[in-house]
Amino acid sequence: QVELVESGGGYVQAGGSLSLSCTVSGRAFSTYAMGWFRQAPGKEREFVSAVGWTGGSTYYADSVKGRFTISRDHAKRTVYLQMNSLKLEDTAVYYCGVGVAMPIAGVTTSARYDYWGQGTQVTVSA
Repeated sequence: QVELVESGGGYVQAGGSLSLSCTVSGRAFSTYAMGWFRQAPGKEREFVSAVGWTGGSTYYADSVKGRFTISRDHAKRTVYLQMNSLKLEDTAVYYCGVGVAMPIAGVTTSARYDYWGQGTQVTVSA
């Protein structure tokens, strides 16, 4: 049994900041990547950011590069997403995913992830 719990979503004005976190509980894995995806109403789930097992490799969608920062804490089995300079188009449900022993080349593909959280709503207003 694996559970991912996201937190930190909410409402913010454009230009503001929010910080998301996602904690993994249950079964332990030898190596796993963690990523954030988002899904806006009427749109498909899209890649936002990911971090490799060591935490030294990070990946970002072009739309969030320079504004969002991903990090992970192995001891806490937690991944964080610091979101700055938020825009209206960042409004979506944000999902955290775990990819067990996933090649780095797969981090931007949602189908490559094995477990997902329930999602947390981020709403950016004008």
